[in-house]
Amino acid sequence: MKRILAPLLFGLIGAGILVWLGTWQIQRLAWKQGILSEIESTISGDPIPLPAQPAPENDRYKPVNLTGTIGPGELHVLMSIKQVGAGFRIIAPLTLDDGRKVLLDRGFVPVEDKTKTRRIGQVTVSGNLHWSDDRNSSTPDNDVNKNMWFARDLDQMAAQLGTEPVLIVARRETPADPGLRPVPVDTAGIPNDHLQYAITWYSLAVVWLIMTAYFIRRTLKPKEA
Repeated sequence: MKRILAPLLFGLIGAGILVWLGTWQIQRLAWKQGILSEIESTISGDPIPLPAQPAPENDRYKPVNLTGTIGPGELHVLMSIKQVGAGFRIIAPLTLDDGRKVLLDRGFVPVEDKTKTRRIGQVTVSGNLHWSDDRNSSTPDNDVNKNMWFARDLDQMAAQLGTEPVLIVARRETPADPGLRPVPVDTAGIPNDHLQYAITWYSLAVVWLIMTAYFIRRTLKPKEA
């Protein structure tokens, strides 16, 4: 019995830790689902007036209806859409009826349509306030001179187009530009891998117990003369 006490304790403690990690991920899954549900509720909620000083802590994803004029000049942000391919987000200056100027993410065009002329002028926009998280440690710097953007860096874009560093991602433009495909904000890009992590930890716990049982069996097996 003494021969198997140490490996038995080692196996049970190790499996217990792995089960605890799996359970923690299940708890995180419930938390994340609550967050995503809250975000989806915000995205689809009733439109609000554009705040005087929008802030990501309070206003991220909030819906707005705006009327104004899309001005000349646009920025091209590299992106891709599944089953469609590479293309660009079109970011344009929008001058509101009250004189404020903000950034408008009008949507997606394929690479071959980058230089096409797009409709500008008076428009009504239904969309959502957004502070994007496009940039990470591997994102290249934006090439302003070539109008090649790799992230929606609001301060830099606002300086380029002469607007406030406020971004509205369009769900719909009226009248619409048929060459643009709106890419409204949603929760699809927010990672929620906690279930996969939980399954991984629980699977490792099972493997750990199997290996412990195998080791104990080998230990108890009589040695051949």
